[in-house]
Amino acid sequence: MATPLIFFSASLLFVLASITAVCSQMDSCDADLSSFLPAPFNTSGLVCKPVWKAFILRYYQSEHNTVSIVLSSIYTSGWIAMGFSPDGMMVGSNAMVGWIDTTGRAFIKQYDLRGMSSSDVVVNDGKLKLTSVSPKVVLYGLNIYLMFQVRFSKPVKSQGILFAYANEAPNHFLLTKHDDKISISIEFSSGASTAAASPSSDLYQLKQKHGVLAIFSWGFLLPLGAIIARYFRHKDPLWYYLHAVIQLLGYLVGLAAVLAGISLYNKSHSNFRSHKGLGISVLVLGSLQVIAFFIRPDKESKLRKYWNWYHHWLGRLALFLAAINIALGFQIGGASSSWKFVYGIILAAILITFSVLEIILWTNWSKKTISPPTI
Repeated sequence: MATPLIFFSASLLFVLASITAVCSQMDSCDADLSSFLPAPFNTSGLVCKPVWKAFILRYYQSEHNTVSIVLSSIYTSGWIAMGFSPDGMMVGSNAMVGWIDTTGRAFIKQYDLRGMSSSDVVVNDGKLKLTSVSPKVVLYGLNIYLMFQVRFSKPVKSQGILFAYANEAPNHFLLTKHDDKISISIEFSSGASTAAASPSSDLYQLKQKHGVLAIFSWGFLLPLGAIIARYFRHKDPLWYYLHAVIQLLGYLVGLAAVLAGISLYNKSHSNFRSHKGLGISVLVLGSLQVIAFFIRPDKESKLRKYWNWYHHWLGRLALFLAAINIALGFQIGGASSSWKFVYGIILAAILITFSVLEIILWTNWSKKTISPPTI
C-alpha cells in the first residue's frame, strides 16, 4: 500500500522540479549574458532592472552620451518594443521593435510613431541616432533580447520610455496592434524609474493575482485534496484531516481568486461573460461542498450513500469546470507561454497521478475480491 504514496510524492516532486526548471530559464538580473550576447552588449557593467511584466532592461551610458540598451522578455511570437518619448505618449515617439518571423529570422527595426493608426507607424524612420554598432536580436531559451546603441547630444537623465508587445508578428514590416503597453520615466543617470499613471499596469497586476490564485486553488490544491481522499483512505484518520484542511484552504484561495476576477471584470469593463459565469458557477459548487461537510450523515445512516454521490460528483464537476475556465482565462487574458507551460505541467502531473493511482487501486481491489485459482 506504500506504492501509491511513493508515486504521489514523486509526482509532486516532478511538478516542483518542472516549475523550477521553467523559472530557471527566465531572464533575471542575476543571469550571465556573456555566453550568448555579442560585444559590446555582453559586459557585466550594464545597469539591470525589471521594468514591466517580464520586461527586463539593461543599459549603460558612456561618457560620450552613448546609451547601450539590452531589452529582454519572455517570447513565443509577435514583437516587443522600446520607445523613446518626449512626453510619455505614443504619438511623436521613436521605437526599436524586434521579432522573430515564422522562418526563424530575427528582425529589429526603428519605427517613427507619427500617429495611432498602423499607416502612421513608419518603418526605417525616426529620430533615434543609432551608432555604427548594428542592432541585434537574439532568441535564447524562453527569452528574446533586443540590443542597440543610441547616441544623444547630451547626457541622458530623465527619459520617457514606452514598452509594448503584441502576440502577432508584423506583416511586411507593418506593425500589428499592440496587446498591452506602458509608459515609464527612467532616470538613466541613477537607474531609478517611475511608472506613469497607467490603468493597464494596475489591471495587469490584478490579472496576475487572479491567475495565480486560480491556478493555485482550483488547479492544484483542490485536485490534490481530491486525490488524497480517493487513494489514501488506508491512512485513516490522516487522510481525512489532510483532505479537510487542503480543501478548506483551496476553497478560501479560490474565493479570493473569484473576488479578484470580479474586481478585474468591473475595472476593465470587460465583456467576458462566459469566463465570469463559469467562475461563479465553480464557486457555487465549491460552496455547496463546504456546506456538505457540515451536514454529513453518519456512516450508518441510509442517507450516507446519497451524500457520497452528491459529494463526489459535485466535486468532480467543480474541478472539471475549473480546468476549463482556467484554460479560457488564458485565452481571453493573452497569457504568455510560461503561464500555459507551468499549468500544463501541473495538469499533466495531476492526470498522470490520477491514472496510475486509479490503476493501482483497481489492481489491489481485484486482488482482494477475486480468490486465487485452485490447482
